[in-house]
Amino acid sequence: MTRNASTELGEFLRARRAELTPRSVGLPGGTVRRVPGLRREEVAMLAAISTDHYTRLEQGRIQASEPVLDAITRVLDLDEDQRAYVFELAGKEPARPRPQGVQKVQPQLRRLLDDLVSIPAMVLGRQMDVLAWNPLAAALIGDFAQIPAEERNYARMVFSPAMRKLYADWETTARTTVAQLRMEAAHNAGSPRLTTLVNDLSEQDPDFRRWWSAHHVAARTTGTKTLNHPIAGTLVLEWDTLTASTDPDQQLIIWTATPDTPTHEGLRFLASWAAGGQEAGRGTSG
Repeated sequence: MTRNASTELGEFLRARRAELTPRSVGLPGGTVRRVPGLRREEVAMLAAISTDHYTRLEQGRIQASEPVLDAITRVLDLDEDQRAYVFELAGKEPARPRPQGVQKVQPQLRRLLDDLVSIPAMVLGRQMDVLAWNPLAAALIGDFAQIPAEERNYARMVFSPAMRKLYADWETTARTTVAQLRMEAAHNAGSPRLTTLVNDLSEQDPDFRRWWSAHHVAARTTGTKTLNHPIAGTLVLEWDTLTASTDPDQQLIIWTATPDTPTHEGLRFLASWAAGGQEAGRGTSG
């Protein structure tokens, strides 16, 4: 486990510990505490390890075994995404090599994007870089082609003024994006590009800075988003994530709507609008 990973693991465990109360884990409430959450000795007791062992783990001074990590994640009531994050930081699951060169969209994904004329879709790469998109995604989210390639990143876009207007529940979307970026940080520990992205967003946006410090994590899977689109009106879209088997660092994100709903009709209208001279482009970063 690298120094950065061990430090991140300790900070993550402290953040999760601070969210719990004695009563939530079956302990008596006791007196008023100067700081919120469980004490280290309480976590250690519930995990059946010594306080010194847990303290050194949280301080990044030792590595934990899988049984110890299992016990701690159980005590802290971590969900599956959070548990996977802890184990990855601790280096307890096989880590595949993660190249850090310039990514280019996989040809298979590019062909799939070209065929998805009625479904908004884009390809995200490492640290949530937007690698490619279809015209309907550009019409839905924004003209990616107008963003410089080095700044064409979904997390950056989410914290833009335009996205704050577009997403009906922007805060939930932004918090989820930050949690997903945290997961990317575990996958790409030490990435200079990711470090620059986090530093930039932390300096520019107090919301990002606060949520990043909370150390929440989430995998990119599925969900629902409501958009207040300036052309198509209110759209309630279900999104899904498809990972490329040829490059697991590339994920196809699609937005779909239930047939015969106002959102489905809104997407059809938006597709017609995008094809009728509004040049959204056949997007790709390279």
